[in-house]
Amino acid sequence: MDISFQLYSAREFTPWDGVLKRLADLGYTQVEGFGGNYENPAAFRDMLDTQGLKMPSGHFFPMEQFEDDLAKVISTAQTLGMERIFVPAVPPEQRIPDAAMWQSIAERLEAIGQKIRDAGLRFGWHNHDFEFNACADGRLPMDILMEAAPSIEWEADIAWIVRGNQDPLDWIEKYASRITTAHVKDIAPEGECADEDGWADVGQGTMDWKGIMSALRGVGVDLFVMEHDKPSDFDRFATRSVAAFRTY
Repeated sequence: MDISFQLYSAREFTPWDGVLKRLADLGYTQVEGFGGNYENPAAFRDMLDTQGLKMPSGHFFPMEQFEDDLAKVISTAQTLGMERIFVPAVPPEQRIPDAAMWQSIAERLEAIGQKIRDAGLRFGWHNHDFEFNACADGRLPMDILMEAAPSIEWEADIAWIVRGNQDPLDWIEKYASRITTAHVKDIAPEGECADEDGWADVGQGTMDWKGIMSALRGVGVDLFVMEHDKPSDFDRFATRSVAAFRTY
């Protein structure tokens, strides 16, 4: 079973060569990149190859780099061996329920996606919770994105859907053909793990990952990425999460 790890989760526990070795030792076969890994793509690729790891996916933020320096984004992705790349967020000032703004973002994503696919890569969006705050017209930003950018994929961050006060199973069913990748993370019981922003290691929280995994596999999701937004102990998180995921 190929299990991926979002390297953002280990950003406070570098150097990267040590992180990658530990992940490989634990049985991870893949990682997902983020901006902190892209300073020297060739050197980072060498570290991946040394540990026998692949990087099939990556996050690129902010979105403007796709419009301002697309060649660099594509070169970085190709050097690292990526197959699919995702925009992971918008800046804080844009995380508001403004329908016109989200329509504009979606149209930009659709245009970017065409260029990315022309380069032989796949392209999509990764959600947080702010996409589930209703706009004045009653629509949710996530629906606007999916409808106004009909060609992009969705990397569904399931725990953020829950934090957006939504039922993830409803969204998995609704956009079954669009969700190709999923972030696997957990939410701590109320009042616990405050120093980790209320997140938990996979299998240690309140999420029904057995049921969710069944639904995700049922719609054809084929890349699962372990993530914790603020772990106090990278090794603990990585160890517990890969062990739990193997039971799903």
